[in-house]
Amino acid sequence: MTVIDIPGSKSVTARALFLAAAARGTTTLVKPLRSDDTEGFAEGLKALGYEVRQEADAWHITGRPEGPGRDSADVYCRDGATTARFLPTLAAAGHGTYRFDASAQMRRRPLGPLTTALRTLGVDLRHEDREGHHPLTVAARGIKGGALTLDAGQSSQYLTALLMLGPLTAEGLAITVTDLVSEPYVEITLAMMRAFGARVTREDGPEGRTYTVEPTGYTATTYAVEPDASTSSYFFAAAALLPGGEVTVPGLGEGALQGDLQFVEVLRRMGAEVTVAADGTTVRSTGALRGLTVNMRDISDTMPTLAALAPFADGPVRIEDVANTRVKECDRLDACADNLRRLGITVHTGPDWIEIHPGTPAGPVEITTHGDHRIVMSFAVTALRTPGVSFDDPGCVRKTFPEFHQVFGAAHGR
Repeated sequence: MTVIDIPGSKSVTARALFLAAAARGTTTLVKPLRSDDTEGFAEGLKALGYEVRQEADAWHITGRPEGPGRDSADVYCRDGATTARFLPTLAAAGHGTYRFDASAQMRRRPLGPLTTALRTLGVDLRHEDREGHHPLTVAARGIKGGALTLDAGQSSQYLTALLMLGPLTAEGLAITVTDLVSEPYVEITLAMMRAFGARVTREDGPEGRTYTVEPTGYTATTYAVEPDASTSSYFFAAAALLPGGEVTVPGLGEGALQGDLQFVEVLRRMGAEVTVAADGTTVRSTGALRGLTVNMRDISDTMPTLAALAPFADGPVRIEDVANTRVKECDRLDACADNLRRLGITVHTGPDWIEIHPGTPAGPVEITTHGDHRIVMSFAVTALRTPGVSFDDPGCVRKTFPEFHQVFGAAHGR
C-alpha cells in the first residue's frame, strides 16, 4: 500500500485566507496549501495592507474587520480564480480605491454575475476593458447590505464570495440563488464561515434558495487545512487503474469538507474497492473498470480525471451536466476530448457532456495542456499505461501542486 500526503486544499486555503483577513485577531492556518494560487492570494492580501506571516507549515494572518490597511492598492491576481473573485469582494467592504488585474488566462474567465451583485449592493465598481472581466477598480466605502438575486449556475465562487462578505456588511445579506453549480463547495464555505463565528441560515422558496447572513463579523481562530480532494483524485484514479494498485490519503475521510471526495464513489461504481474511514480514504484496484454514466455537476473539477481514466473501462464512460467546465482555466471538456482523440480514442461531446469509448491509448503524443494544471495531472494517469506521453507545459502544475510530477512519479516507480 502507498500512503500519499496530499498538500492542503486550495479551496479551503483560499476561503481561510479571506476569513482570517476579515476576522478580529490573529488566525493561524495549519498546513495551508503552498502553490502559485495561494501564494498569489497571500501576496494580494499584503498588497491591500493585511499582515501575513508565512512559516513552512503555518501562516499567521492578522485580521482587519474594518477592511484593507491601505486606502489604495494595485493587486495582481495571477491565474487564481479564487483570488480574482474573493479579493475584490473583500476590498469592497473597506474604504479606499483598489485596482485588480490578472493573467491573460484569468482575464478571459467571467466575473459578471458577481460584479453585478456587488453593484446591486451599491459598490462603485468599474471594469476597464471588457464588462464582466478583469481588470477592474473598486471604489470602496463600506457596504450596507440588503437583498439580492444571484445566478450561480456558472460558478459557485460567486455565491461563496458574497456569503463571506455578508458578516462584514452593516445590516447583513439575503441572497436568493436561482441556479447553482458545484453546491458542495458552498457547503465548504458555510462550514468555514461558522468556524470563524458567522451565522448563516438557508431556506428554500418558490424563487429559489435564500441564504441569510447576519452582520456578525468574524473571530480569529486556529484552522487546520485538510488535504486537497481534487488533487487526491489523480492518485485514487491511478490506484484503480494499475494492477495491484492501492493508495491511502490520510487526513481526508469521514467528515471531510470537500465534496470532490465523492470522486471515490465514482471509482467504486466502476469496480474499485473503496474504504472511507475516519482518518483517511483508501482505493484499491480489483483489476477491472466498468463503463458508466455519471452526473458530475457537483464534482466537476474531477471530470478531467475520469475522462483520462475512461479509455481503460470495459464500456463507454459518459459524463453529464458539466457545462461549467468550459469556463475554467480552459475549455476542459474540449481539451479532454481533443487530447483523447489524438491518443486514438473515440470521443463524442455535447454542450454539457462527454462520452468516451473504450480503447488503448497510443503514443507518442504531446498533451496540449492549455496551461491548465488539471489537464496535466489528469493525463498523467493516462500516461501510466501509455508509453510516449509528454506535456507541452508540464510546469503549470505549480498552480496547485508544484511537486506533483516528483510525488506522482515516486508513487508509481517512475
